[in-house]
Amino acid sequence: MGGDHGPGVVIPALMAVAIRRPDIRFVIYGREDAVRPELAKFPKLAEVSEFIHCEIAVRMDDKPSQALRHGRWKSSMWKAVEAVKNGAAQACISAGNTGALMAMSKFCLRTMATIDRPAIAALWPTTRGESVVLDVGATIGADAHQLVDFAILGTGMARSVFGIEQPSVGLLNVGVEEIKGQEEVKEAGRMLREANMASMSYRGFVEGDDIGKGKADVVVTEGFAGNIALKAAEGTAHQFADYLRYAINQSIWSKLGYLLARPAFRMLRDKMDPRKSNGGVFLGLNGVVVKSHGGTDPEGFAAAIEVGYEMIRDELLGKISANIRRHAGEPDVARAVSGAAS
Repeated sequence: MGGDHGPGVVIPALMAVAIRRPDIRFVIYGREDAVRPELAKFPKLAEVSEFIHCEIAVRMDDKPSQALRHGRWKSSMWKAVEAVKNGAAQACISAGNTGALMAMSKFCLRTMATIDRPAIAALWPTTRGESVVLDVGATIGADAHQLVDFAILGTGMARSVFGIEQPSVGLLNVGVEEIKGQEEVKEAGRMLREANMASMSYRGFVEGDDIGKGKADVVVTEGFAGNIALKAAEGTAHQFADYLRYAINQSIWSKLGYLLARPAFRMLRDKMDPRKSNGGVFLGLNGVVVKSHGGTDPEGFAAAIEVGYEMIRDELLGKISANIRRHAGEPDVARAVSGAAS
């Protein structure tokens, strides 16, 4: 029910994924008057889905506290998250209110052992492939301990998605020098450096332009800076596409050049299309929850569903849990964390 377009985007996306993934099944939560007309357009979707009517839908402008107060136990968003908790589903995908989704997910699923706050992780396209970037919007103003938690969560995801035994980790900062940046970031860098965790290779600070270069498999930041970086990158991709279209239409020669280079332009378009990377994973919870951009189209929402599918297939939760247990047993990590707390 969430996002800018609601069921008009979600239902066609489900059909697209059902065609690509014959083993997938859906449980759809929403208001019957809004969902049924869209479902009627795709009769084959009924064969792989179950629809459950919910009277209440969380609004995009609801505060998290309002959403919990009015929508707990009965809203479509709550029911979708609760389905993961009770085993009726393995992942929850939503384009709805981010704050409400995070609040309900944390309240319903709870955080993993030793994790204070969840983080939203995004798969970020780079010139070397992809990187995990977190947090991109869940925690504003994370402290050093939470940034270390994010590094642990991010490396667990990188090991699951990329198959890398020792992912490289960088802390997003305003410079690579150790004297630069906020105290929380510098302290987190000290903790990661001194802990010398076996499951990750800490590379130090990285700057904003290093993300796209793929200088680290995992880039760690707090949610305010991470969300701005994400939106800036998406805006730049759209801006570049607009410039390119304008340039192509300037003359007959530029149009001819485009026709000759069409395969290369198509490859560039696919690589820079933000919809291909849609879907932020809520890490640190006892369940898989994926947040889609609210303004996306069916192709973008389908990409978010695919992210959830892959997280289940790659056993993300098991690998993150193993990562947490592994770090909890490392004396160097315990000393680094306790030193920061004192």
